[in-house]
Amino acid sequence: MTFISCAAGEAETEADGSDPEPVTTQPRTEVVRAHLFDDDADGRVAFARVKEHFETANPGYAMTFLAAATEIAADASSRLVFVQTPVEEEPAAAEIHTASGTSETDLHVGDIAVLRPGERLTVEPAIAALVFDVPDTPGDGVPAAIRPDWDPNITDVPGGCATETGAYRRILLTWLKDNGPYTFHGLNAHRVRITDSFTHYHPVDTGFDEFYLVQMSNDEDRLLTSYHAEAIESPETMTAELAGQLFEVHDVRAGDLIYLPRGVIHRGLGGVLAQVITVPGFRPGTEIGVDHHLLAINERLGLEGDDALPYNVEASTQRIVR
Repeated sequence: MTFISCAAGEAETEADGSDPEPVTTQPRTEVVRAHLFDDDADGRVAFARVKEHFETANPGYAMTFLAAATEIAADASSRLVFVQTPVEEEPAAAEIHTASGTSETDLHVGDIAVLRPGERLTVEPAIAALVFDVPDTPGDGVPAAIRPDWDPNITDVPGGCATETGAYRRILLTWLKDNGPYTFHGLNAHRVRITDSFTHYHPVDTGFDEFYLVQMSNDEDRLLTSYHAEAIESPETMTAELAGQLFEVHDVRAGDLIYLPRGVIHRGLGGVLAQVITVPGFRPGTEIGVDHHLLAINERLGLEGDDALPYNVEASTQRIVR
C-alpha cells in the first residue's frame, strides 16, 4: 500500500513532480495542523490556519494559544484552559478568582482550568495553554479545575480509541453522565494513550469536530486520515488503483495540534498521548467505524502485505457505531 506522507503538513508529490490524482471529489473539509511551540513566522501562520478553519466551522467558539501565561483576564464568555506546560516541569500554583472568592489549585500538563464569565486565572510559574472560548457555561457540577491524574472521580475507562485492557483513557468532560463525572454539551475532552484505535469518522451533518492536542509522543506515533468515506463505504466499487490512494500518514510529536473536521476518517497508532477535544462533544451514535469495510476491500481485491489497507482487526468483525 502506498501512503501519502504528511510529515510536513503537505502531501508529498509523485516521483515525477506531479500531484497525486484525487480518489474522489474534493473533500468539504481538510485536516490542518500546527506545532504550538514553533514560535516563528511559519509556526504562527500554521496556528492561524487551524484557528481560522475551526472558528469558521464553529460559530460562537474561539481558540487562542498562550505560550507563557501568568494571568488569563476575566471575560464575558466561559473559557476552558488546556494546560500544555512541558511534562518535565513541576506543577504550577494557580488561583481562580471568582465573584465569591479565590480557589487555589495546582495545574500541570493534561489539566483543564474552567473559567466562567467574569472569572480570571493567575498562575506561577507561567504555563503554556490552549484556550477555548465556548458559547455555553458549564454547570455547577463541573469543578474549577479538572485534573485527570489527581481527581479520584476520574478513572481509566477503556473504549473509543483505546479499548485494550488497562488503557490510559480518562474522561474529563463528557456528553453523558454514564461516561464520566463532569458533563458539558459545549465541548468534551478525554486524555488518552492511543496505541491502535479503530478507524472511524464523525458525520458532517450530525457529528463533531475533533482535535488531537498531543502531550507525549514517540518515534512510532502516527495518525492516518482519509477524506474518502463514501468510497470506503462502497467496497463493491473499489479498485486497487483507488485503494492505493485512500490514506495519508501524519507523523506526530508532542506539542502538535491537529484539527480533524467532521467527515474525515482517522485512526491513531503507536502510543501517542493526547487530549482528544471535541466540539460540541461526543454525541452518541456519531462515531462511525469503517474497519469492516477496509477488510472487505482487502478481501475483494486480494490485497495482502504492503498492498493491504490498514485496519483494526478487533473492530473489523462487525459494523461499529458509538
